[in-house]
Amino acid sequence: MEQQVDIEKLQNLASQVRRDVLRMVHAVQSGHPGGSLGCTDYFVAMYNEIMDYKVPFNPDGIGEDLFFLSNGHISPVWYSTLAHAGFFDVSELATFRKIDSRLQGHPATEEGLPGIRVASGSLGQGLSVAAGAAQAKKLNDDNHTVYVLMGDGELQEGQVWEAAMYASHHRIDNLVATVDYNGQQIDGPTKDVMDLADLKSKWESFGWSVVESNGNDMDSIVKAMKHAHSLTRKGRPVVNLMSTEMGFPIDFMVGTHKWHGVAPNDEQLEQALGQLEETLGDY
Repeated sequence: MEQQVDIEKLQNLASQVRRDVLRMVHAVQSGHPGGSLGCTDYFVAMYNEIMDYKVPFNPDGIGEDLFFLSNGHISPVWYSTLAHAGFFDVSELATFRKIDSRLQGHPATEEGLPGIRVASGSLGQGLSVAAGAAQAKKLNDDNHTVYVLMGDGELQEGQVWEAAMYASHHRIDNLVATVDYNGQQIDGPTKDVMDLADLKSKWESFGWSVVESNGNDMDSIVKAMKHAHSLTRKGRPVVNLMSTEMGFPIDFMVGTHKWHGVAPNDEQLEQALGQLEETLGDY
């Protein structure tokens, strides 16, 4: 019988991760809080309920699930999640975006930060990397799953759809992609910049199985990712269209592109932290 998920425990961790994100970005007045806050529940669910991975970090990735972050600008939420998962000490979050830090603004590999397998942030590339990694696992009889997160504005990049065709054509069915479907990008709403139209129909027409979820509800995202995993190894890659609100749940940040890459000032930080419970202690 499957063990019951402790949703409250996951929510408490998510609250602390969101506090970390805000404090990291505020400390250097640089970074991307909006998407990080919106995707926090997803990251917490992935690393604490969904994925089978190894700590300490296993660079070759053999015999474990792999995760790739394509929209690398939301690195703060990934760094905090990795730290709380034991990949490195939580205190290192205080070095975010500082000179000689391993926690660069966009994930990089040259400093050897545990948990990071490829440099990312050049949008449109992550699905290609994930598809290649998943295909390699199939060729090597490694019965594990590869996960990748992309932004919805990122789907305006043609390389995404080339990778989508490739994965479907080669029946890379150990691959689960998630789209952060918040309807916002750096210059405004996606519908105004370049409308994404009917994403579900698009992915289905490319030969993918489609799951839909509420990424700002922990129970929803856990169930959706478990369902997505249940659809793997059935001949098709899987995509989760995850509806979120940029800046969630901070009342003055929610639902606008204006917090895509803007750091809160001192007053805004205090206002935001007042809306999030300190559950594990600030670094």
